[in-house]
Amino acid sequence: MSALNTDSVRAAIESFPDPETGRPIGSMGQIKEVQVEGNTATITLGLTSHSSPIADEIADAIDSKVVAALPGTQVKVDIVDHPRPPARLGQVGLRVKSVIAVGSGKGGVGKSTVAASIALTLRQLGSRVGLMDADVYGPSIPHLLGLSGRPAVNAQKKIEPIMLNDDSGHPPMPVISMGFLVEPDQAVIWRGPMLHGSINQFLGDTNWGELDYLVIDMPPGTGDVALTLSQALPLAGSVVVCTPQEVALLDAIKAISMFRKVNIPILGMVENMSGFMCPDCGKTYDIFGRGGARAKAEELNVPFLGALPIDIDLRTGGDEGRLANVLAENARARTPIEAAAKALVRTLASKAAANPPKPSLPTL
Repeated sequence: MSALNTDSVRAAIESFPDPETGRPIGSMGQIKEVQVEGNTATITLGLTSHSSPIADEIADAIDSKVVAALPGTQVKVDIVDHPRPPARLGQVGLRVKSVIAVGSGKGGVGKSTVAASIALTLRQLGSRVGLMDADVYGPSIPHLLGLSGRPAVNAQKKIEPIMLNDDSGHPPMPVISMGFLVEPDQAVIWRGPMLHGSINQFLGDTNWGELDYLVIDMPPGTGDVALTLSQALPLAGSVVVCTPQEVALLDAIKAISMFRKVNIPILGMVENMSGFMCPDCGKTYDIFGRGGARAKAEELNVPFLGALPIDIDLRTGGDEGRLANVLAENARARTPIEAAAKALVRTLASKAAANPPKPSLPTL
C-alpha cells in the first residue's frame, strides 16, 4: 500500500477523466493543489462551467478514487473554476461547447416547456446557456419566459438576442425566437428554403457570445429543421420528449429514427406529464400512464433522463411568463427538472470519457 503523500494522491486521481473533454485531469492542469496533513488530503480541483451541474458528483468520485488507492484517507475536495473558452463550432463558427436539440415526434407533449426548463436549470447550476427557439411556425419560448422586444443588429451586422436578465446572480441568458420578429397574432407562412435560411441566421448571425450549452427547441414532427441543423454544425446530441401513453411513444420512436438518420446522437428520453400529484390530497394520479418512456428507452438502447410530473405551479408559471421564477423559487417543481438536467450532463460526460476528442487547433 502506498504511503499517503501529495504524490500518491495525485497518482490516484491524475487519470480521472475531465467530464467536459474526457481527457485525464492530470494532463489538463485541473489538479490545482494537493495538501496532506495527517490522514487528511485536501484536493483543489478545477472544473469548467460546462461541468458545474455535476460538480458534486465529480467531487464524490474523486473522493472514492483516493480512498480506494489509499484506504483510511479523509478526503476534502474543493472545486474551483477552470476557465476554458469554447472553440468555434461548425460552418457557422458558433462559440458553444455543446449544442443540444430538444425534439419530439408530435406536438402537445410539453417540449418547449421542457427545453426552456432544461436551459434555465443548467444556468441555475452554474453553466453559461443560450436558448434558441427553432419552432418557427409556433414559437412559444418568448411567452414562457415573459420576454418581448425586437432584436437589434449591431455594428458587426450580428443580431443581438433578447437577454433573460434577472436577479438570480447568474449571467444573462441570450434567447432568440421568431416570436420576437413577428406580431403575436401573425402566422409565418414559409416554404423550406426560407425556413432553412432563418435557422442558419439564428445560429450564425446571432451574437451568442461564449456558451457552454445552446439548447434548441425543435419544431414538432420530423421535418426540415433537424436536417438543416445537422448540416450547419456538429450537435452534441438530442433529447426526445414524450408522454407515457403508447400513441405518444409511437411518435417519439419516429423522432429518434429521424435524429439517427441525420447523424445526431440521442442523449436520452424525457417522460413529461408523468403522473399528477393532487395538491389537496397528496394522491398521485397517472393521467397519461407512467413508465412508458423508460421502458421504450431501454428497448431502444437510449438513456432515460427522467420523468417530469404534471406540476400546476410550472404550468401557471409558463402561462404567465414566469417559468424562470418558478424554477428558481419552487424546489418541488425544480427537483425533477434538475435531475433530468444533471442526467443530461452526466450522459455527455460518459460519452466524452468513452471517446475523448483529440485536441484541435482553434479556428482563427
